[in-house]
Amino acid sequence: MGITGILTATAVVGLVGLLIGLFLGIAAIKFEVKTDEREEAILGVLPGNNCGGCGFAGCSGLAAAIAKGEAAVNACPVGGEPVGAKIAEIMGVEAQTGVKQVAFVKCIGTCDKANVDYEYHGSQDCGMVAFVPGGGPKSCNWGCTGYGNCVKACPFDAIHVVNGVAVVDKEACKACGKCVAACPKHLIELIPYEAAHQVACSSKDKGPVTIKACQTGCIACQLCKKNCPNDAIIIEDFHARIDYEKCTGCGICKEKCPKKVIL
Repeated sequence: MGITGILTATAVVGLVGLLIGLFLGIAAIKFEVKTDEREEAILGVLPGNNCGGCGFAGCSGLAAAIAKGEAAVNACPVGGEPVGAKIAEIMGVEAQTGVKQVAFVKCIGTCDKANVDYEYHGSQDCGMVAFVPGGGPKSCNWGCTGYGNCVKACPFDAIHVVNGVAVVDKEACKACGKCVAACPKHLIELIPYEAAHQVACSSKDKGPVTIKACQTGCIACQLCKKNCPNDAIIIEDFHARIDYEKCTGCGICKEKCPKKVIL
């Protein structure tokens, strides 16, 4: 190959490289995905637990949603009000106040109080036990099975099985809701952290049935409802529950409950 051929080949390669570079440069500009600076700033103040308690796929998902106005600035249950205030400042809006919540297990049917129908030696999984006869060995089909699916789901080590029943550590709980979703019997709910009293039972059986199954089951006797001065007790499906917006924490319901179900 002569010198002319070499120069021609070099020129062609250089021209092709130049065209490819120009094409990539234009494509980068045209298809550039712009990142909202606020999104990055919000992600920087979120705790980074990626627990999913906010309803989004991790902290990055929540940060993107807040930046787009699709989620509240205080949507992170782990960060609480302090993080919500910082995010509100980033977004240039007024900080929203919310009620601090905590998980609560609506059952105190411990091994010494709940009757059992048979010995169980199967899978130690709440979801699997729900399919065995009677929904588990405990006589109460509504009670905590105590096999710890909620314990495994909690990313904050805030819930443990004690004497056959799951118990929440209020101070460690971040109200992410993981345990709520993990319980196949729907025994766990998020309640106000400041709630003075809670009904620790979920049984919807009639009184006589509940009495045979557990020493501490709600029998819907309505003494709590009749004596509440604030009309804060509701009886539904043979079960008492508290309206926390009306409850003043007077403690009368706890005193009147014959089964000591109200804590």
